[in-house]
Amino acid sequence: MLAAQADRRLAAILVADVVGYARLVEADEAGTLAAIRGLRREVIVPLLASHHGRIVKLMGDGVLIEFGSVVDAVVCAVAVQRDAAARQVEIAPARRIVFRVGINLGDVVVEGDGDLLGDGVNVAARLQQLCEPGGVLISGTVYDHLQGKPDVLPLEFAGVHRVKNISRPVRTYRVVIDGGRLRRGRPVLYLIRRFRLALVLAALLALLVAGSTAAWWSWRAEPAFTAKPSIAVLPFANIGGDAATGRLADGITEDIITDLAQFPEFEVVAHNSTETYKGRAVDAREVSRSLNVNFVLEGSIQRAEDRVRITAQLIDGWNGMHLWSGRWDRPADDIFAVQTEIAQEATNRLGGGAGLIQAAGRETAKRKRPGSLSAYELYLLGTEKLEQINRADVEESIRLLTRAVELDPGLARAWIKLSHAYAISGEFGSDRKAAQEAAMRAAQKAVMLDPYDAEAHAVLGSRIGDTGDLKRAEAEYAIALDLSPGSAEILTFYASWASSFGKPERGAEVADRAIRLNPNFPMWEAAPYAYSYLMVGRYEDVIRMLDRQTQDNYTRWRWAARAGAYAALGRSEEAQAAVKQALERFPDLSVERIISNPGYNDAERLRFIKVMSLAGFPRCGRAEDLAVFSKPVRLPDCVKG
Repeated sequence: MLAAQADRRLAAILVADVVGYARLVEADEAGTLAAIRGLRREVIVPLLASHHGRIVKLMGDGVLIEFGSVVDAVVCAVAVQRDAAARQVEIAPARRIVFRVGINLGDVVVEGDGDLLGDGVNVAARLQQLCEPGGVLISGTVYDHLQGKPDVLPLEFAGVHRVKNISRPVRTYRVVIDGGRLRRGRPVLYLIRRFRLALVLAALLALLVAGSTAAWWSWRAEPAFTAKPSIAVLPFANIGGDAATGRLADGITEDIITDLAQFPEFEVVAHNSTETYKGRAVDAREVSRSLNVNFVLEGSIQRAEDRVRITAQLIDGWNGMHLWSGRWDRPADDIFAVQTEIAQEATNRLGGGAGLIQAAGRETAKRKRPGSLSAYELYLLGTEKLEQINRADVEESIRLLTRAVELDPGLARAWIKLSHAYAISGEFGSDRKAAQEAAMRAAQKAVMLDPYDAEAHAVLGSRIGDTGDLKRAEAEYAIALDLSPGSAEILTFYASWASSFGKPERGAEVADRAIRLNPNFPMWEAAPYAYSYLMVGRYEDVIRMLDRQTQDNYTRWRWAARAGAYAALGRSEEAQAAVKQALERFPDLSVERIISNPGYNDAERLRFIKVMSLAGFPRCGRAEDLAVFSKPVRLPDCVKG
């Protein structure tokens, strides 16, 4: 058993091959082999030596290399590509030796002769096949380990791929070797340096304009807050604990920073910038001014025998007021599970569209004159309107968000919410086809602007699902969940689509988890939870969720779900009353009208047919009501002739 464990290890695997090898050999075998040997001797071997790489084996026109560090692997691969290209400038393009490189971090099995086997190697080989000539393609695991490493070039999202013999989709990124600028994905240290440089330049400008030292102190009187809020997470204090408790405190701090960094609504200061405050009693206002952040999160951990108590507080950096506090008392049996749970609970309470940080930004925006609102502030107010889920507020949300993207066409977050708003407007009586088309365009724009935004992929998945292409929709949700697996908001979106992907039980489980992560969830999230519960027959939970909304929030399917749940529970009078109210608001509501939604699969349609028929809804839709669908679904008893 011990020997078997010793034969496995985690390694960075690089697989490379020569593009068009067969063609090159056919044209000039001796010249091609000599050129490859020359590059191997003069470029590859020296670079491997300086970056601690080991050639595992040569495979025809390819090579398998092992590194102990993903940074070494990626930096070495980029150096090889650059040096190989530089040495062949004078050679005709058709005769140049060009490599494709794939890199993965994974578990490998070590054979007796030093050969490596396993999924870690297989993924690297598939990435090499997907890579463009002259490029370097890395897996999501490599990308995750490169975050915060200043020596690595920018990385660009290259999609999620299903590869041979690997069951789980593989997230991929290309290294931007020659130029190219990304909105996200730069190392955090680089962003911090750029941010501080901007502050220094602003200070110098203030000095030049004012012409006196008084201007400097005036400028420093309050933090130079940007329109986008920012937060610093201070090292959690280890109160009277041992070294193990101290490691838990450090782990929670790092996890919260990492999780918060997944929310594009605000900027997060890098861990190395807040590490200087470890073990010190500091004033949050001074931290705010020093790091130029709006908010400060601090906390502590105490351990007594078999339990741990952890506290966290969010503080307004300008006035020092406590905005939120949380406390967790947990068994210490599995400190890593405790660490993950608390980090996710805290970040979901603070981040996301309904988080405390964005809520504070909304309140600030409301106090400003309308003419002075920035694109980001319009986005905040538009999001707040959208969450009310009624016709008037959704229309106002579209107006505010449209103005936001007019002022800043590159604000991906506003395009995301605009897509949601258009889609919901189609459920409240707007031109359904036009609303869906506008929603799709906005979702596509969001992903194009920020391919690292999990919600952008989630909203695009929803819009694709609305067209009935559930396979592509599920692929977009796979990206969203890979990018932000602990976000309650992303889990909420997924919960409403899991049954459409043929996984209704998982949808209900995901809904339960999202509620645990954010028990004070906003009103709009009740609808996705209700839908996921409806699809597994948890009718009491359906009603409990829909009770959190008002009748002004109810779209057609919500009325169908409420009345149907009452009927399935045998509460006939309440079901009949709900049907009456539904038809007063939506006279076109029928079983056929609901099941014609192209985003539903057969199991979902059968669920609606069952509960709506029990409730007493009209089964057949009028031709003019079904005309909004390109392929309306008809019931046998409704088809005449």
